[in-house]
Amino acid sequence: MHDMHPTNDPNLESFVEVDSDSHFPIQNLPYGVARSKDDGEVFICTAIGNYVVNLTELDATGVFDGPELDGKPVFRERTLNTFMELGRSAWAEARSYISTLLSADEPALRDNQPLRERVLTPMNEVEMLLPVDIGDYTDFYSSEQHATNVGSMFRDPENALKPNWKHLPVGYHGRASSVVISGTELHRPQGQILPPESDDTPIFSECKLCDFELEMGFLTGPGNELGSPISVKDAEDHIFGLMLVNDWSARDIQKWEYQPLGPFLAKNWATSVSPWIVTLDALEPFRMEGPEQDPEPLPYLKSEGNWTFDINLDVFLQSENMDQPHKICASNAKNLYWNIAQQLAHHTVTGCNVRPGDLYASGTISGEEKSSYGSMLELSWKGTDPIELPNGESRTFLEDGDEVTMTGYADTDEYRIGFGEVKGKILPAKELEE
Repeated sequence: MHDMHPTNDPNLESFVEVDSDSHFPIQNLPYGVARSKDDGEVFICTAIGNYVVNLTELDATGVFDGPELDGKPVFRERTLNTFMELGRSAWAEARSYISTLLSADEPALRDNQPLRERVLTPMNEVEMLLPVDIGDYTDFYSSEQHATNVGSMFRDPENALKPNWKHLPVGYHGRASSVVISGTELHRPQGQILPPESDDTPIFSECKLCDFELEMGFLTGPGNELGSPISVKDAEDHIFGLMLVNDWSARDIQKWEYQPLGPFLAKNWATSVSPWIVTLDALEPFRMEGPEQDPEPLPYLKSEGNWTFDINLDVFLQSENMDQPHKICASNAKNLYWNIAQQLAHHTVTGCNVRPGDLYASGTISGEEKSSYGSMLELSWKGTDPIELPNGESRTFLEDGDEVTMTGYADTDEYRIGFGEVKGKILPAKELEE
């Protein structure tokens, strides 16, 4: 446990009732954007228990009057980008103000019933939207076990990792336009695949090997000027928070297309994210030392301090014939070899500029046990070992009608800091017009 900020005090309580297993106690205070199902109003919000807290409405009352936020109506926007651009001091000030307003012994909101009714809305009365305008999206490949599993399947188990893997956080540029909010239903992608009988002549087909990838992502705040790298030690000034990511994959499309430039269509059709961004401040008690890195990284990648997060990650699958989801994977964010500070430092070492709202995903997060493998590719070991479902069905890859739900949370004996969930359902491929 690290030095405790008052907003992380386990004894802190809200006047809003919060269940002990809730993802959203007063110690969390994640950020999101919601639309009222009643009047269609879009507003920036936080979460407490089973309620969203309308920060746009609170901002209009003038409560955010500290030196960092006074005169800056950032919560009256329709996305969080402008707020994220302000930086750590503004983020800390906002968190402190919101924590105080929601605390059990602060009367300003607790005893103001008209304001309370305008500000607090049950979660089931809103639709959550993408919380940021994502300008750029990068996907890393930072779990050693996942990279080892994939290398063992498709290359040589004795040399599963490529020579560069332990020297740099491997990554590629993804497609920001197809990042979608949790709950979005997705049509099975189509493209060129190799039929079983051919090694070099593709056919056009719907994807047969549709997969999920259990990932986490971080988003940047202030960003940097072109030509000015962000160092590992300065990364904390630029990382706003974390969210859950499902980076959907079309494995058979990828197999044919990826040489020599890497995945393209296999990854560009959808990436689902959770609606809530959990801040680094909320996650402070759950930071830990990362794995030993051998060989020692080059100086620009040397990381000091606790940059690994102890966050439990679960994946559930529900077919159309099942009454409830079935857990098929239990992993943890601490299974990442390269941390987010190293990822950001590597991304910008060339002078690449990053901007408020840019998204960076971790890559599939797999642990050592088979039950912690973060993709169908690994869980079914390339389709050779089907996953048995409780209703008698089995899966090697995702079928039409399958819904995948990912959840994540960190917990102490006193409270739980959760991310909610990211959910998506695979629909049949669309027919192409002749």
